Amino acid sequence: MSEYVIIGDGIAGSSAAETLREEAPDSSITVITDEGEPLYNRILIKEHAKGKLPEAPISIHDESWYEDRDITLSLNTHVTGVDTDENVISTHEGDEISYDKLLVATGGTPTQLPVPNSDADGIHHFWTFQDARRIRESAEAGERAVIVGAGLLGIDFAAVCGSQGVEGKYLMRGDRWWRYALSADGAEIMHDGMREVGVDPVFDSGVDHFEVDDDGHVTAAVDPNGERFECDWAGVAIGLTFNTEFLRGADIDEENGIIVDEFMRTSADDVFAAGDITRFHDLLIGERAQNGSWGSAKEQGRIAAINMVDAESEPFEWVSSYSITHFDFPFLSFGHPTLGDDHVEKRYSETEWRRVALQDGRVVGGVLIGNLAAQRPLKQLMREQRDVSGQTDLLLEDDIDVDAFAPAQEQ
Repeated sequence: MSEYVIIGDGIAGSSAAETLREEAPDSSITVITDEGEPLYNRILIKEHAKGKLPEAPISIHDESWYEDRDITLSLNTHVTGVDTDENVISTHEGDEISYDKLLVATGGTPTQLPVPNSDADGIHHFWTFQDARRIRESAEAGERAVIVGAGLLGIDFAAVCGSQGVEGKYLMRGDRWWRYALSADGAEIMHDGMREVGVDPVFDSGVDHFEVDDDGHVTAAVDPNGERFECDWAGVAIGLTFNTEFLRGADIDEENGIIVDEFMRTSADDVFAAGDITRFHDLLIGERAQNGSWGSAKEQGRIAAINMVDAESEPFEWVSSYSITHFDFPFLSFGHPTLGDDHVEKRYSETEWRRVALQDGRVVGGVLIGNLAAQRPLKQLMREQRDVSGQTDLLLEDDIDVDAFAPAQEQ
C-alpha cells in the first residue's frame, strides 16, 4: 500500500488529497497543516472582512470530510524537516512520518514591511481566515486606515474600507496601482473606483515607519517624503515569503519558490509541489512561471496527485484568471499579464479597458476592465498558442474571432 503525505491543506493540498483517493483508493493519505482549521475558501474571506458574509459559507471542508474519505488530517502541526534520502518528514512534536510520495503545498506567509514598528498591534496582513476575522474587527471599530501594497492583494483592503465606511489612504510607491500590468489609462479606472468607495490613492509614497501609542497600537504611517497619515489600523500586502524553511538540507531546487517541471515534480525523487509556492515549467509560454490564483493551485494539486500515482501521465497546462468584484465594474486578469515583449491596449469608455500581453507573436496574458466578454476567446488563443502576428488589432475588437488566427501547428 502506497503512503502519500501532503504538507499543506489549502486548495492545492486538498485537491491533491481528493484526487489521490480517487486514483489510489487503497492508499494511505495524510494531510498535515499548521493551521487550526480545515480547508476554507480564501477567495471569500475578503467578503467576511467586508462584513458581507458570516463564517459558515467560507468553510469548505470540516473534519468529517477527511474521515469519510479515510484521509488522516493533522491540524496545528508544523513540519520541521524533510529527509529525502530516507523519505521521512519530521514534525515539531518529534514525530516522524514516512512517505512513498510527498507533496509540498505550503504556500507562503505575507511579507512584513522592513520598517520600524511594522509588527505593531493593528497592522494586518490578509491571507488566512483568522486574518480576515481580525481585519473585520478593526474595520468595524476604526474610522481611518492606511493601505500599503499596490497589487492584487492590497486592493482587498481598499474594498474592506469601502464596505465598512472606513476612510482609507492607499500608499503606493509608484505612479499607479499594479504598474507592472496596467498603463495609466487602465490604472485610472481602478483609482476612480477606489475614490468612489472612500479610498484615496497616494502616489510616489510608501512607508518609512509607523508610529504607535503607549500600548503599541499603530496610530500613523509616515511615508519617505515625511508626510504623516493618521490611522486606526493598517493593511499591508507587499507579497509572500514562501514557506520552505523546513526544506533546508533537503536538496530541493528553489528560486523564489520551489522549482517543478510540468508534472509538478521537484528536483528530489518522490517529492512534488503545487500551488503558490511553485515556479513551474509553463508549457504555454515555454519558460518558468509563477501563479497564485485559486484555480491554478487547485489544478496543480490535481495534476501533482495524478503524477504521484502514475508518473508523467498528465502535464500541467492552465490559463489562470483572477477577478475583482469590489467596484461597480468588473476586473479580470488572465495568464501572465506582466510578461511579454509586446502588448496592445485600448480604452473603450470611462470604465472599460483592455490590455493583451504578447510574446513571440502569441498571447501570454492580459487584463480586462469593465467588459469581460473577451476573456473566453483570448484564453483560447493562449491555450492554443495561435500566432497573432500582424493581426494584433483584432485582439481589441468587441467580438474576437479565434478562427481568424492560424492554429499553432500550421506555423
